[in-house]
Amino acid sequence: MDHPRARPLLTTVLLLAALTAVLVPAVREEGYFADPARLTWWYAAAWTLFGAAAWSLRRVPERYVVPLVLAGALAVCAAGLSGPPLTSTDSFRYAWDGRVQAAGISPYDHAPADPALRTLRDDWLFPRGGAACAGPDRVAIEPGVCTRINRPTVHTVYPPVAEGYFGLVHALSPAGVRHKALQTGGALLALAVTGALLLVQRRRGARLRTAAYWAWCPAVAVEAVNNAHVDVLAVLLSVAALGMVVRRRALGGALFGLAIAAKLLPAVLLPGALAGVRRWRDAAALLLPAAAVVALTYLPYVLVSRASVFGYLGGYAEEEGYEDPGAGGRYALLRLVLPDSWSVPAVAVGMLAVTAYVWRRGDPEQPWSAALLVTGTAFLLMTPGYSWYALLLIALVALDGRAEWLGVALAGAAAYVSVRALGGATIPVAYGLAGAAVLAGWALRRRAAARGGRGFTPDRRRRTLPGAVSRCGTGPRRPSSPGGC
Repeated sequence: MDHPRARPLLTTVLLLAALTAVLVPAVREEGYFADPARLTWWYAAAWTLFGAAAWSLRRVPERYVVPLVLAGALAVCAAGLSGPPLTSTDSFRYAWDGRVQAAGISPYDHAPADPALRTLRDDWLFPRGGAACAGPDRVAIEPGVCTRINRPTVHTVYPPVAEGYFGLVHALSPAGVRHKALQTGGALLALAVTGALLLVQRRRGARLRTAAYWAWCPAVAVEAVNNAHVDVLAVLLSVAALGMVVRRRALGGALFGLAIAAKLLPAVLLPGALAGVRRWRDAAALLLPAAAVVALTYLPYVLVSRASVFGYLGGYAEEEGYEDPGAGGRYALLRLVLPDSWSVPAVAVGMLAVTAYVWRRGDPEQPWSAALLVTGTAFLLMTPGYSWYALLLIALVALDGRAEWLGVALAGAAAYVSVRALGGATIPVAYGLAGAAVLAGWALRRRAAARGGRGFTPDRRRRTLPGAVSRCGTGPRRPSSPGGC
């Protein structure tokens, strides 16, 4: 390779090495409770290096893109495995639910603090003694006994496919492996998402380099691997569903059902999957298999459980402020301009409007583009405070290519970590800047499309959303070449 062409490759490799070097201390930093400002700086450095590496990849020769994406994905996952979960205790609940199922007990029937399950406790999930219970993430459940599991007095909130995953990880794990089993599962699933993204992009003839938006993202190392959030399983199933629904609608619908039964959030993808669909039977071919799969996955747990299989779902929504718009940081942008009591109706109206828009103007050949617009809008309207929810959004960006939406994922990280150091104003500022970045990206893409003489074609089948990236690049395909650019 000649020197000018080697320079972008070398630059990208060096940036990936720097990103990995920063991610290792970032996931090992114990400042979430003690020094969130320091952790914020680690995150800021990681996201900056990620952006620089993704930008540098644009100039790398095509034949090196896939090896670089995969090598970076491996490095990012390895960094996530370098320490125990530090900013979330959700994986401890996963491990407990797996253990309970292995004992032949429904995870929906008992809370972790229930004395009926005392025989399943160990010193890892249920430390004993004053010194062992002194950590900030410990919750006392009995005199001298505490637990690492959050909300130990309520029943599990996770859907059946997630519970099946927890049980499978427990069954396959050696004794005493503790948190590493779920972290390893998260790493394998994150790598599988990278592979699925590359496969979908290659099949549609799109740019493979956008898979780096997922593969190298710091949120993948932190949330999918280090914190081992089950969201990564839902992301994998969602990517597979979006890739399949274009050609095999019923199978895509079934995969959507599995994704929803893993983490509920992928239900927001359904309007995008129906973009441009005009016939009711085509919509039914997607929605009926999805509903059937969700029902079938819940059925075994319904049959063996005495308590509700929805567990703490309603209490969780209330706790996070989704039912009380005046609580917490939810609806932060809407509350800047509307009375608190108007927030929930405004979200409903906004989501109905964007759903109608993608149904009317979306391209059925590119459901991920419409899904990104719907999902990203939902995040901006609802301003969730948990950064791992954005894993789904990051995968959609990797499919569609509109990198400006990554700012919404970064805002989620700020809402979860930086708010502890910078105060409540962090949430509206972070999501406000993310929304401004999205609008700026839309304006720039629209201007570039206008300069290129490209606009919406009258043929509905060829329409794409403003700023959407087709397999021919930015903007919709030319009507003069139905099969190409």
